[in-house]
Amino acid sequence: MGTLVSFLIHPFSTVRRIRDQYDEEGNLGDLIYHLTLFFAFGIYTVIRRHLNAQNRAKSFRVDPPEQADPSWSNAQTIHNARLDSHKYDASLAPPVGELSGRDYITCFDPATGLHLGTPLADNVVEIETKIDRAEVAQVKWRTSSFADRKRVVRSLKKWLVENQEVCARVACRDTGKTLIDAGLGEVLTTCSKMDWLLRHGERYLRPETRSSPLLLGYKTSQVHYEPLGVVAAIVSWNYPLHNAWSPILAALFAGNAIVIKCSEHVAWSSMWFVDVIKECLRACSFDPELVQLVCCFPDQAEALTRSPKIKHITFIGSERVGREVAIAATQHLTPVTLELGGKDPAIVLPGTDIEQWSSLWMRGIFQNAGQNCIGIERLLVHRSQYDEVYNLILSRARGLRTGAALSADGVGTGVDVGSMISRDRFQTLQDRVEAAEARGARVELGGRPHSHPYLNNGAFFEPTVIGEVRQDMDIAQHELFAPIALIMPYDTIDEAIEIANDTRYALGASVFGPDKYECLEVARRLECGMVAINDFGVFYLNQDLPFGGIKASGYGRFGGPEGLRSLTNLKTIIVDRWPWLLQTSIPRPLDYPVRSPTQAWDVASGIVDALYADGWRESWEGLQRLFTAMRRH
Repeated sequence: MGTLVSFLIHPFSTVRRIRDQYDEEGNLGDLIYHLTLFFAFGIYTVIRRHLNAQNRAKSFRVDPPEQADPSWSNAQTIHNARLDSHKYDASLAPPVGELSGRDYITCFDPATGLHLGTPLADNVVEIETKIDRAEVAQVKWRTSSFADRKRVVRSLKKWLVENQEVCARVACRDTGKTLIDAGLGEVLTTCSKMDWLLRHGERYLRPETRSSPLLLGYKTSQVHYEPLGVVAAIVSWNYPLHNAWSPILAALFAGNAIVIKCSEHVAWSSMWFVDVIKECLRACSFDPELVQLVCCFPDQAEALTRSPKIKHITFIGSERVGREVAIAATQHLTPVTLELGGKDPAIVLPGTDIEQWSSLWMRGIFQNAGQNCIGIERLLVHRSQYDEVYNLILSRARGLRTGAALSADGVGTGVDVGSMISRDRFQTLQDRVEAAEARGARVELGGRPHSHPYLNNGAFFEPTVIGEVRQDMDIAQHELFAPIALIMPYDTIDEAIEIANDTRYALGASVFGPDKYECLEVARRLECGMVAINDFGVFYLNQDLPFGGIKASGYGRFGGPEGLRSLTNLKTIIVDRWPWLLQTSIPRPLDYPVRSPTQAWDVASGIVDALYADGWRESWEGLQRLFTAMRRH
C-alpha cells in the first residue's frame, strides 16, 4: 500500500526504484500489480465522471411572463370578467383579429380583473393533430432508459426549485391565490412528486418476479410494466402548476407521451407551465412533442376522450363532468382514473387539545380560498368542546385578510385568503348559506361575496363560519369548494362516524384526538380513500401513497406505485427456469386424442388431490392414484 501511495505522489521516482528492485530481485509482478491498480482506478474515475455528466440535471432557461411581475399593470381591467368577455368587448379580442367560427378564451386575473390574453381555443382537428404528434414522438421515447427519464425529471426539479417564486407568481396571477398557497400547494407538492420518481420510480417499473406455485416450480413468473402509448389528463384549475405537471411527470417516467387538457380558467398559466417542460425535453435532447397541451371548452373535449389513440385518461374535476368523461371513454374501453372532489370531514374527538390543532384546521378550511379537493369541508366537534372550537374558529376567521397576492399598488401585502377562480358560483353559495341559516344554522361571519375596497373587480367571497350545522342540511351534503367553515356538533363517536360517512362523497378525512389508538379505530370505520390522524392532507405530500376516493369521489388512484403502474400495460411473462433440464410436457393419458377418459380423469384428479387436498392423507392417496394411472397402458 505504501508503494501505491508513493507511486501516486512521485510516479517516476517510484517506478525507477521498483525497476531497480526488479533488476536486483527480479520482482516484475509487484510492478505490474501496482500499475494495474492505478490504471483500474483511473478507468473507474473516467467512467464515473462520464455517467455523472450524463445524469446531471441539464440547465435551461424559460423567460417569465411579464404579467407575473407584481408591478405589472399595463393591461385593461375587465369589469365582471368572464371567459367570453371578448365577445362583449372588442378591445379584448386577439390583436390579429378573430377567426370566423372559432372559439377564444378570455384569460384574466380573478383577483384584479386584469386581462392576461385571449388565446385561440383548440378545435377538434387541432386536438386530433396534437394526439398524432404525441403518438409519433412516443415511438422513440418508449425505448428510453430510466437514466434518460430521470435526467428529465432531475432537470425539471432543479429548474423549479431555482424558479419557485416565478412559478408561484404565475399561478397567483391566473387563479387569484396567495403566494403561500402557491408555494405549499403548487411548488412543494410538485417537488415531492419529482423526488419520489427519482428515488423510487424505477424500482416500481422494473420487471417484477412473482412467486410460482409448486406445480410451476420449474418456471420463473414476472410482471413487466410497459408503456401504454399516448395517455391523456383532463385537470382542474385549482392548482394549475401541480395539476398539469403531476400527470405529465408520471406519464413521461412510465415511457408514455401525454396530451393534457387544462381547464379553460387557467389556459394562460398552463401554456407557460407546459412550455417549461417542452424546453426541458429539448435541452435533454428529447422530442418536445411528447407533451401536448389542449386549451378548449368542454364541448370540444370529446375529441380527446373518444379518441382510439388515447390509452388512459386521468380526470380531476367535478362529478358531473367526470361521468361524461367515463361514458365517452367506454367507446374504446379506455381505462379512466376519476378524482371528483369530496366533502372531507375532520372529526375532533373528546379531550383534543384545541389550541394545538386550531392552526391546522384553519389552513385545512381556508387554504386556497377553500378550493381544495382534500380541504376540510366539515369540522365535527364533540358537544363538550363545541362552543370552544366554534368561538376559536370564529375569532381567527374574523382576522383573515382578503386580497390579491400580486398588485401593483401593494394591496396584496399581508393577504391570507385570495380570490376564487370566478364569480360563477357565488349565487349558489349564498343560497346554500341562507338556506342553512333558515333551518337553524348559526351564521355570524360571512356568507356572501366580498366587496373589496380597492379590488372591486376581484372574485372574492367572505371567509365564512357556520355553526350548528346538521347532516340533513343541503350545505352539509354538497361540496362547497369555498372559504366556508361548517362546524357540526355530535354527542357520541358512533354518531360522528355516521355523520362523516353520510354523504355521497368519500375522498379524504382527518381524525384529531389525544389517543392514537382511538384515532386509528375511528379512521378504520370511515368510508373514504385516505385518512390523516392529527393532521390534514399530508397523505398527498407523501407521494409513495395512492391518492383517490370511493363513492361519488371517483375511482382508481394516481400517486404512489399504484398510480404510476396504472399508466402501463401490466404484461405477464412466464418462462422455464431451467429449459435444459425441465419443460412442460403433456402426460400421455391427457394427450389428444384421449384414449381412456377414466385414466385421464384419474391423472387430472390425482394432481389436484396431491397438491391441494386438505390433509396429508388425502394428498398421499391422490399421489398414489396419479402414479397408478400414469403406469397404466
